[in-house]
Amino acid sequence: MPRNLADRGGNEMRSGDMSMPEVGSSLWIEREVRRYLITGDYDGFFSGWPGRTVVDIATDATQRLRAALVEATLSRARGFERTVALPEPMDPWLRNKLGPMVQGLFSVRERDCVLDALVRGIIFLTPHNIVDVLTTEPWLSTAWRLANLYLDSLGAQRLGSQDGELVGLSQDATCYVSLAYFDQTDPFADYVVHEAAHVLHNCRRTALGLPERRYCPAALDIAFHRRETFAYACEAYSRILAMTQAGESRQAALERHKASELPPDERVDHGNYLAILAEAVCARNGWRCITKRCAPS
Repeated sequence: MPRNLADRGGNEMRSGDMSMPEVGSSLWIEREVRRYLITGDYDGFFSGWPGRTVVDIATDATQRLRAALVEATLSRARGFERTVALPEPMDPWLRNKLGPMVQGLFSVRERDCVLDALVRGIIFLTPHNIVDVLTTEPWLSTAWRLANLYLDSLGAQRLGSQDGELVGLSQDATCYVSLAYFDQTDPFADYVVHEAAHVLHNCRRTALGLPERRYCPAALDIAFHRRETFAYACEAYSRILAMTQAGESRQAALERHKASELPPDERVDHGNYLAILAEAVCARNGWRCITKRCAPS
């Protein structure tokens, strides 16, 4: 995911404005905190924050922003209770969901390692772990998005404007998933598979416990402009396999998908997306078809 630095000029007042607080003052710090909570933006260099050394300044400023984020998130979540019975035990449930994709894309020697890494990286955002997630997420911009992801799942007010309703978000080898996942009614949607598919092209092989390859450091070589197409195709194909047994029934399932809601993402060309799935449902290993069609030219 993107690692935002601040729009450093976005909320600056004119230098001649007498109401502008002195840089480094308590009022100025409060203004920077409010700006972060409203927009998720912050000055990645922490210019103007008080402190003796660069490390001290960055550490203190990060702690201040992170503490404010946790406090604001818990405050907005108060009174919005939500009870979701997560699958227990979670590990075999995730392995059953992600196993077909891993088996179709990796060799026998690599499958266990990749599946272990993917299962370990799936985190559902709940009232029990949200403080820990917001506290330990390295990137403040990502932490802000995760706070909104969590608040959305409760039906609580977001911290700031954010286009669209997020259900999942991947960061390196970790996939954060909202409890709204369990509200999904589209039979061809599975955000867990979607986000796990992104991990496979975002992460280096070594991050998943695989040996390095000079010609392709990522686990899968997917063209940048086809990454969303790849993830959506993996998502839909996993659902088609889960609902069907043989070729003809998979064709019928694909026809139902064509008549239903297709990926609501402008980065995905629906014609190309459906052509990839049409080839996949007819192939012995549809996962390989999806990967090949989404690889760099």
